[in-house]
Amino acid sequence: MSDATTTDLYEVTMALSYLREDMTRPATFSLFVRELPPERGFLVAAGVESALNHLTGFRVGPEDVAAFAAALHRPEKDLAPLLGLEFTGVVRAVPEGRIVLAGEPLLEVTAALPQAQLVETYVLNQVSHQTAIASKAARCVLAAAGHPVVDFSLRRTHGTHAGYQAARLGAMVGFAGTSNVAAASAEAVPAVGTMAHSYVEAFGTEEEAFRAFARCHPGPVTFLVDTYDTEAGVRVAARVLGDLDLAARGPGSAVRLDSGDLGALAARARRILDAAGLPDVRVIASGGLDEYAVDDLVRSGAPIDVYAVGTRVGVSADAPFLDSAYKLVEYAGRPVMKLSSAKVTAPGRKQVFRRPGYADVIALSDEPPPGGGEPLLETVMRDGRRVGARSTVTECAARFAADLEGLPSAARRIRAPLAPRAASSGRLTALAERVRRRIETEQKAVPG
Repeated sequence: MSDATTTDLYEVTMALSYLREDMTRPATFSLFVRELPPERGFLVAAGVESALNHLTGFRVGPEDVAAFAAALHRPEKDLAPLLGLEFTGVVRAVPEGRIVLAGEPLLEVTAALPQAQLVETYVLNQVSHQTAIASKAARCVLAAAGHPVVDFSLRRTHGTHAGYQAARLGAMVGFAGTSNVAAASAEAVPAVGTMAHSYVEAFGTEEEAFRAFARCHPGPVTFLVDTYDTEAGVRVAARVLGDLDLAARGPGSAVRLDSGDLGALAARARRILDAAGLPDVRVIASGGLDEYAVDDLVRSGAPIDVYAVGTRVGVSADAPFLDSAYKLVEYAGRPVMKLSSAKVTAPGRKQVFRRPGYADVIALSDEPPPGGGEPLLETVMRDGRRVGARSTVTECAARFAADLEGLPSAARRIRAPLAPRAASSGRLTALAERVRRRIETEQKAVPG
């Protein structure tokens, strides 16, 4: 059984019906976020690479058909039309790392209708989840105001794969490292880590633990100092670090604070370390941090050198989902749209043009760019195969940094941000009105 079965059942029922009705002409689906979550001034496009990986290998095999049949309580022969179905379509997407706004298509799929329908769930899942996490992580980088941020989220993310994604996405928006060894290795991201409280507890005293750790790891070393009394722990760490020669100690050695009033404790730790002649030893803070806590600490002037963020960022705790949608906008050359209250969609294939100051314009795909407009959607798949190589973390990070530079300051705010709003082009607005009138006329003409 393949990942083709990682889909909602209604995708299967619709795709089967389309095949039986010979409705296999090209369809375009647009994936977008209707509205940003509260306290978000922007989103960071992500998940496209995972979606492309899925589409590249998408093929319905005999075991998949058997699974579909079992789910529907029907004979396998009834599901036979789905056997061998592959994705052979076109994908246009905003490259990962770029900043996007509400209503803007992050991705558009154009393929035979059954194909485009059957891949909806997986594509929507990957883009929605990863965009939410990348956007949360990006806000941590903003809050840290130039201080390094590292990812400690793996142990509490919603599954190990989600933890891998969190590490990659953090690096994509500027994190300095991750505790996740698999992600660090695969994505060429620095691996970071210290010790757990259990390590300290396993020894008779903190000093025994710190000296044993230093003997095993020649440097730099980081000591977790809040297992018992934090201030006393810093003094012990300073004594052990002071006994190491500079070459063995670092640069890069640190003490880590993981609980309590991190701002006050960081100030005390800094005074102790400086008094011990250890101005090069850094202070790392962790323990339930997210962009709000980091922002408070930075604004307070806390002498913290590195922020380690975990659970709240790895699950995007304050905004764990996006109001995302994957909607049909064209079938067989006919623009279509949804008219239900509060969920109206815009018809037709689209392009997003970015203008200075994020005065973005959502337009039809064949429109010329407005003055100063840069197209965001690029063709990333054609005939079911990738166009170009997979984006590296470094490439994604460069895109994010470039887009962030032009983002209005009000959208960058951690609290009460003001998100820019994309406008619709005149042609798109006119098309939407024509399609609306056509639908309303057709519906009125239906008897009963």
